[in-house]
Amino acid sequence: AGDMERLKIALAYGADAVYLGGKIFGLRAFADNFTPAELAEACRYAHVRSRKVYVTVNMFPHNAEMTLLPDYLSTLADIGCDAILVADPGVFRTARQVVPQLPVHISTQANTTNWQSALFWQEQGASRIVLARELSLAEIREIRQNVAAELECFVHGAMCVSYSGRCLMSAYMTGREANRGECAQPCRWRYALMEEKRPGQYFPVEEDEHGTYILNSRDLCLLEHLPELAAAGVESFKIEGRMKSVHYLATVVRVYREALDRMAANPAMYAVSDLWRDELDKIASRGYTTGFFNGPPAADMQEYETVRVLPEWEYSGLVRQWDSGRGMALVEQRNHMQLGDEIEILRPNGTIFRQTLDTMTDEDGMPIERAPHPQQLLWLRLTDAVGEYSMIRRRRRN
Repeated sequence: AGDMERLKIALAYGADAVYLGGKIFGLRAFADNFTPAELAEACRYAHVRSRKVYVTVNMFPHNAEMTLLPDYLSTLADIGCDAILVADPGVFRTARQVVPQLPVHISTQANTTNWQSALFWQEQGASRIVLARELSLAEIREIRQNVAAELECFVHGAMCVSYSGRCLMSAYMTGREANRGECAQPCRWRYALMEEKRPGQYFPVEEDEHGTYILNSRDLCLLEHLPELAAAGVESFKIEGRMKSVHYLATVVRVYREALDRMAANPAMYAVSDLWRDELDKIASRGYTTGFFNGPPAADMQEYETVRVLPEWEYSGLVRQWDSGRGMALVEQRNHMQLGDEIEILRPNGTIFRQTLDTMTDEDGMPIERAPHPQQLLWLRLTDAVGEYSMIRRRRRN
């Protein structure tokens, strides 16, 4: 959850916990992140709803930064976060000395790919281990057979060509170090070949007028494999989302919440709904892959033709208030809307419904035909009741 709004959206749509970063020691330097006061408010907000907050302290710090760590860890313990995520042994050692009562989870950045490594972290006092993305189901089963600590694995979100997120490309090419939270994502850039005796002549790796994306991985999606992961002993399923939009978070979390609830009710009858697949196709992605779940990934794990796949529906507004007397919702505009658009309403609770946008006014009640201004407040007439954090999607026009 990159900021407070994303935290609230994730919880509203069914997350049991959120992971987030403070202003220091995290690996998402370009998210808004949380001040100590905001971290305290995040914990209060989650705990009132019986949810948990895990704070990322998974940067690989240098000596000078380590002097700031004890006070920061003490602050996290004082505000009541439920655990910290750590990758660096020095950070782990400091945490056990300074705040021994604070649970420590091992970040995926620690590259835990075997049961001996997992057992090592367990013996040091880690309560949960977030496994490396590069593991098959069989390897996860073997780790569980040898380790008692809780296991967590990623089931959805962006993948990259680096090893469990530890990458040197960004630092080498731009001076922005991925392992310190500043990744420039050069694996998403377009590349071509240049022969040394033909400077300035660029040859596409594939014959495509847009170039190519030879390092661009498809996104991870293990929706259909949740029962197998649960049976293998994974306690926590993780969705990568700290730099994602609120619409992305709402859509993905809602799908996995419904999937887990269905699985819990009757694991033997679990099947992926076409509606879930349809929902995941409504968010921007790079296409989907099961990654390493069945072993080393095939060539179709990469998306060579485009940096991402644009969905048919576009996120256009966030509901702030519902007026049941008038049947109208106060909506904060996030993308262009106009009368006549086909819209779809995603709700934290309740089914998704569609309608034509036929009535729209400004905040003062004056009728308008279009809403071109970012984050302007609008009243929309909707055919069914909606609650706070419901979202408006608009079908893209040709």
